Amino acid sequence: MAEHLADILKLLKQKEWVDLSHAFYPEIPHFPVFDNVQVDTLFTHDDGFFVKQYCFPGQYGTHIDAPVHFVKGKRYLHELSLKELVLPLVVIDRSAAVAAHSDYELTVADILDFEKEHGRIADQSFVAFRSDWSKRWPDPDAFSNKDTAGDAHCPGWSLDALRFLVEERNVAAIGHETLDTDSSVAYRKAGKLVGEYYILEQDRYQVEVLKNLDKLPPTGAVIYNIVPSIQDSPGFPVRSFAILP
Repeated sequence: MAEHLADILKLLKQKEWVDLSHAFYPEIPHFPVFDNVQVDTLFTHDDGFFVKQYCFPGQYGTHIDAPVHFVKGKRYLHELSLKELVLPLVVIDRSAAVAAHSDYELTVADILDFEKEHGRIADQSFVAFRSDWSKRWPDPDAFSNKDTAGDAHCPGWSLDALRFLVEERNVAAIGHETLDTDSSVAYRKAGKLVGEYYILEQDRYQVEVLKNLDKLPPTGAVIYNIVPSIQDSPGFPVRSFAILP
């Protein structure tokens, strides 16, 4: 068995690995109610070792949201199993539609069109919405995309699409390049993040602010979401990456 696992690891390291997480520093785009991350140097090499202290909200940069982030009584980050954090990856590309209309919402029709070309989405997959919004990084103004009235215009998942993925395809998790699950227009209309609440209420998790989805195939890759096991945390910055087939 040990030799077999070593062979698997050797094979994996021959594949292409793609980093899906943005670098983490104070001035990156983030949810507007949060302060910038604070970074202080506690000790330098002159003291014998180099240590920095970081103060930031858990939902900062590329991050994972545990179900309890929105829904009281649901699972915390440390309660997600290790096997849930490694999943087959499906990437639905609607970047052209988003380029034409920044308020675009991924629909059930988009999912069905994807399946006509690439096959049915497998049970317990991680489904990512490729919008190419990450190409606006790290400009906060471009990322929020506000109009002259101060209203943001960012794409998102439609609620119907999320329901379809959970109820008809039994996906394990979702991900996207934007700061929120819902489009900016949907948020303003509802006054709350209805899609984000729904996906977390179903005891699924999500990863927000992904990058490099344009470097991934529609199917066949595997996503790894590496995150500390912090007791009773609703979310935390994550090092997500994909191994290509």
